[in-house]
Amino acid sequence: MKLLLRVLLSAIAVVILANILPGVGVDSYGTAIIVAIVLGLLNYIVKPILVIFTLPVTILTLGLFLLIINAIIILLADSLVGGFTVDNIWWALLFSLLLSFLQSLFYSLLNDDK
Repeated sequence: MKLLLRVLLSAIAVVILANILPGVGVDSYGTAIIVAIVLGLLNYIVKPILVIFTLPVTILTLGLFLLIINAIIILLADSLVGGFTVDNIWWALLFSLLLSFLQSLFYSLLNDDK
């Protein structure tokens, strides 16, 4: 139940950001739910592999390269999900940062209800 709620909150965050950021678009709420699921799977499966392969660069940049990895994950979701568009890596980077912020905010509100 909690996983479903987290996916729905992530989808809401995707819709909000798609309406705010001109370089990001999502066709429908259903597409936003698919984007939330795909991003969750990519973060679970692909991101750890990318982090391992880019570990030397990440260490040299004191962890800032992780922001680029997050943007790459967003662009990968763009290529996998029809109806979700991100214009370039800069919009993906901004989307990634704001999505993380909104998800943290939503999840903290979710955990405060206990």
